[in-house]
Amino acid sequence: MEIRFHKYQGTGNDFILIDDRELQFPDDLTVIETLCHRRFGIGADGLILIRNHPEYDFEMVYYNSDGSQSMCGNGSRCAVHFAKSLGMATNRTTFMSTDGPHEATIKEDIVSVQLYDVDSVEELTDGVFINTGSPHHIAFLEDVKNFPVVPEGKAIRFSEAYAPKGTNVNFVELEDGNAIFVRTYERGVEGETLSCGTGVTACSLAASLKGYKSPVIVHTLGGTLEVSFAVKEGGFSDIFLKGPATPVYSGLIDV
Repeated sequence: MEIRFHKYQGTGNDFILIDDRELQFPDDLTVIETLCHRRFGIGADGLILIRNHPEYDFEMVYYNSDGSQSMCGNGSRCAVHFAKSLGMATNRTTFMSTDGPHEATIKEDIVSVQLYDVDSVEELTDGVFINTGSPHHIAFLEDVKNFPVVPEGKAIRFSEAYAPKGTNVNFVELEDGNAIFVRTYERGVEGETLSCGTGVTACSLAASLKGYKSPVIVHTLGGTLEVSFAVKEGGFSDIFLKGPATPVYSGLIDV
């Protein structure tokens, strides 16, 4: 079976986008793992199916590269851009994702997606835990650029504290100008990604506990994002993740 795909990246977080309005994509997780494999497939951090939805402009079905599912912030921004190219969305859209409906706006290649309110923040002895649609452990460090993200992130991700499902792990360095630098070990990818949307969002919210104000500028290895939010009792509301969503190439592949 031949499938047309589109490759996207959002600050280096890369995805395979497929128009699945005809529901023809095979229901086989091994296909997803193979397509995302960087040597035997197209190569991506995740795969996204765009489908029709009876109540919203479109539905985004997201898979990590290992076939597991979660909410994905950067993937959502790429999905909005792709859905608009298909004529399924306008400059303001509402779509269904893994954790429910989301609103988004798009202007050229800049997409802003609203995430759900965060009702609780867990301050830990070694950092902060915040769930922004996906679970995130956040540790504040110095010299994050030279930090061994993969071994240290893997140890926390598979630690007993987060068993059995594990967590994403973010290492954050505070910068001048209301900015932070973030590197992330992603659960489901099982390695470092150049950017993680729900991760940089969680890190920005955690930075507000250290006096940072909305909007927070977030630098990642893959580019720059902006996170805005309002502080509420015990948590945060009006959370938006904003940044570029960029088409890379398209092609055909047999599955």
